[in-house]
Amino acid sequence: MLTKDLAICIRAVDYSETSQILTLFTRQAGKISAIAKGSKRPKSAFDGPIEVFSHGKIVFSDSNKEKLATLTEFEQQPGFTNLANNLFALNCCFFATELVNNLTDDYDPHPELFDSFLRFLQDANERRGSLVLLILFQLSLLKEIGLQPILNACVNCKTSHESRATSDELYFSSSANGLICRDCEASFPDKIRLTKTAANALSNLKLIAKSQEKTLNEIEKILVSHFTEILGRPPKMAKYILKD
Repeated sequence: MLTKDLAICIRAVDYSETSQILTLFTRQAGKISAIAKGSKRPKSAFDGPIEVFSHGKIVFSDSNKEKLATLTEFEQQPGFTNLANNLFALNCCFFATELVNNLTDDYDPHPELFDSFLRFLQDANERRGSLVLLILFQLSLLKEIGLQPILNACVNCKTSHESRATSDELYFSSSANGLICRDCEASFPDKIRLTKTAANALSNLKLIAKSQEKTLNEIEKILVSHFTEILGRPPKMAKYILKD
């Protein structure tokens, strides 16, 4: 049976001199693995070799979900050519791609996450502010996979951090999946201290775009630590994102 969908390539591996094995994040079918026969030939049905970030309309044959699907058509849209001139933006996109690949299951559709991911790639390609875009995408990803952290109050005692004094210490705990106040932090040994400014930005995402680089780096370190706990290992691309 042939299936039409929209897809973003999140992994591409050479299979032979002429073919590739692809991991595609599709809008309706979710993540799929497919063979693209003849994709590396000068004249192929795929507009040339398929690379990571390639996106567009696809047609694939999938008679058995336990085996590789066969990609029969890939109408590729214009690529994200500006990323080649911005190494940090490129690394942010590779990092987001790694997270999507590792945190989604095969044939588990997330159409809103697909839209968010594609929009992130487009925005990263078109303008500056890659770290802001990455942080917002990571929070969107956590929400879409059912792991949205609690960021507007202490997870343990439910007290809003905005109601506390400016000097009060705040923490993030992966095991609690959210913010922890000073009164509760002793019960969470994995806690990471964060500033009131970073906590405010996390509870009001509109503030992230206006945040200083120091605050953005603080938030990203917390998110990387959180993803490390979720995955059970550090994301490979994290070292290219974090700044001292």
